[in-house]
Amino acid sequence: MCSHGLVRSWSIVVPAKRLAVAKTRLRPLTTTLPGTAHDELVLALLADTVAAAGACPAVGAVVVVTDDTAATAVARGLGARTVGDEPDRGLNPALEHGAREAGGPLVAALSSDLPALRPDELARALDAAATTAPRCFVSDAHGTGTTLLTAVDTDLGPRFGPGSAAAHRASGARALSGSWPGLVQDVDTEADLRAAQALGVGPHTAALLERLRGACTGS
Repeated sequence: MCSHGLVRSWSIVVPAKRLAVAKTRLRPLTTTLPGTAHDELVLALLADTVAAAGACPAVGAVVVVTDDTAATAVARGLGARTVGDEPDRGLNPALEHGAREAGGPLVAALSSDLPALRPDELARALDAAATTAPRCFVSDAHGTGTTLLTAVDTDLGPRFGPGSAAAHRASGARALSGSWPGLVQDVDTEADLRAAQALGVGPHTAALLERLRGACTGS
């Protein structure tokens, strides 16, 4: 439950790239692994993120913006709604499209690579956002990126990309800080994945990593 005892109905928009172009900085790791490990890892990260968002008491709907058929199947299997990336002009237009499709006064964009996210962490961040400013954001563990961007009765105004934390701050969004380690630990590199594992990843990522470990050791 949110810290103020209120259950607010947020719409969460999660972008999911086509698997062929997703998480390229993880390829130095996944190219050493068997078969379709890269695609499976991207989907596992998405699945744990969507599952955590859907289990959050402050969230009324999860909308995944994607043109990837496998990502669509994963999202729908977890109860999320999916919409196509009709603009097909990059991440920020996709998020703006998803926010319009989601509708409602409380909308947030959430990174798709947060396997250690806990529903209560997201609830606390959303509750803080609802009482802080019309637009708020949470920086990633490195302090340069953004994992959550919120909008209350206003346009989302996403500025994701390199240096997005500074870009969101410059656009007028208020930075949020709190005890939500899983919310800030996105996964772009092998070091990020190890950091997420140390926090405790969700069941989809955990099961995949265990299976891959077994395949690598021949057990």
